[in-house]
Amino acid sequence: MDGFAAVDFEFARQVLQRGIAVLYAIAFLSTLNQFRPLLGERGMLPAPELLGWARARTRWPLRPTLFRFVPYSDRRLVALCIAGIVVAAALAAGLPQLTQPWVPMLCFLALWLAYMSIVSIGQTFYGFGWEMLLLEAGFLAAFLGSDDQPPATAVIVLFWWLLFRLEFGAGMIKIRGGREWRDLTALTYHHETQPMPGPLSRQAHLLPRWFHKGEVIGNHFAQLVVPWFLFAPILGLWVPGPVPALVGAIAATLVIATQLWLVLTGNFAWLNWATIVVAFSAIGLPGIGGGSSPPPTDLPWLVDGIALPWVIVTSGVALLYVVLSWPAARNLAAHRQLMNASFNRWQLANAYGAFGTVTKRRIEYVVEGSAGGPDDDEWREYGFKGKPGDVHRMPRQWAPYHLRLDWLMWFLPLGRSLEDWFSVFLARLLEADPATLRLLAHDPFDGHRPEWLRVVSYRYRFATREEFRATGQRWMRDEKRVLVRPVHRRG
Repeated sequence: MDGFAAVDFEFARQVLQRGIAVLYAIAFLSTLNQFRPLLGERGMLPAPELLGWARARTRWPLRPTLFRFVPYSDRRLVALCIAGIVVAAALAAGLPQLTQPWVPMLCFLALWLAYMSIVSIGQTFYGFGWEMLLLEAGFLAAFLGSDDQPPATAVIVLFWWLLFRLEFGAGMIKIRGGREWRDLTALTYHHETQPMPGPLSRQAHLLPRWFHKGEVIGNHFAQLVVPWFLFAPILGLWVPGPVPALVGAIAATLVIATQLWLVLTGNFAWLNWATIVVAFSAIGLPGIGGGSSPPPTDLPWLVDGIALPWVIVTSGVALLYVVLSWPAARNLAAHRQLMNASFNRWQLANAYGAFGTVTKRRIEYVVEGSAGGPDDDEWREYGFKGKPGDVHRMPRQWAPYHLRLDWLMWFLPLGRSLEDWFSVFLARLLEADPATLRLLAHDPFDGHRPEWLRVVSYRYRFATREEFRATGQRWMRDEKRVLVRPVHRRG
């Protein structure tokens, strides 16, 4: 690997290890705060019931999880999350990296296995593409080594391959998806209809139509053209000089810039932040790193400054990925491309993609309660933390934190029928269940039980500048329809 000698990927390693660790800490914190009312012993989709069903099968049907061997309890779930946060915080501070490479490896693999144990039983509340992304990034981060030796080139290249699948896969799913991506109108709607708008989403939506067309063109360029140049540093094996590494760094910078625009205009949990962190893997320039000097390379047990046992381990991981990546590579060229699909039980070398089609109308389900009768005119709304409700409230910035209930509320109007978890959610509100109420931003009954509950659907759209000045509303809503007729708590 003499061609990489002039390229320093120490800075890239530091960002990868610490950034991925921070994202794991956020993921465990999100789970700690939300898993029990959603999936715990009294959750809307109880994980113990799923595990009981799985154990009754002759062959284990779920992905790997520690709860296959240790019975699930809410206490154990809390302990697992706290342990994950502690280990992730240590990695973010760089403490395990100060020792031998086996120590950060074991720490990252522990995070990977612990979080996969949660995702495997998370059902629809954990059915998001960025769960797989975090798992795969955590697995690869385990083989970045420690500060006493340079990162293995093979692992850095695997991160480029991850970023390529993430970006190019998303670009291809759009080109093959809705017509709006091909006629350049997708972002005319997307800022308004995306699952969870942010503080600047309305301002982005109100930009001129020509700007939105430019956004789509820029998106296609960033996802279909730029990813190919991430591999330019490999040319350094044959082309002398800093140009190949510089090309790769420029490609990574363009990816980061487009992701930052998505961060500013939306709330996509840690998807954008994880992409930004992974993109730093391609930023390797002469003199940019600040790591310790590598050990001398004239010793027989060292290869390019890396201990021979570690070279064997990282090379084995690279060979494993060559085998595992074939389905994902074939999927990129498939006419019926799969989006956010895993081809093995360990969720490695996955296929990624998002928003192959864009919703053009925003329908919101609003949950209302009444302390009077079913014909009472004083129905009071429950307020969610992230999803639109109060027409005067400015959307908040939540990402990279993940509000799972709010996200699934966005998916409800896209389905043909209400999902089972939603019925349980309504029942919990009728009970005034404290754990469920903590998932919300506003309880109109201050912890007391409502007598009646109903669900109303509205069409929401962003207010124009003139409408905002006249009404103070950031959202305009109409087309009111009672979706779930009043239900009494004794019924």
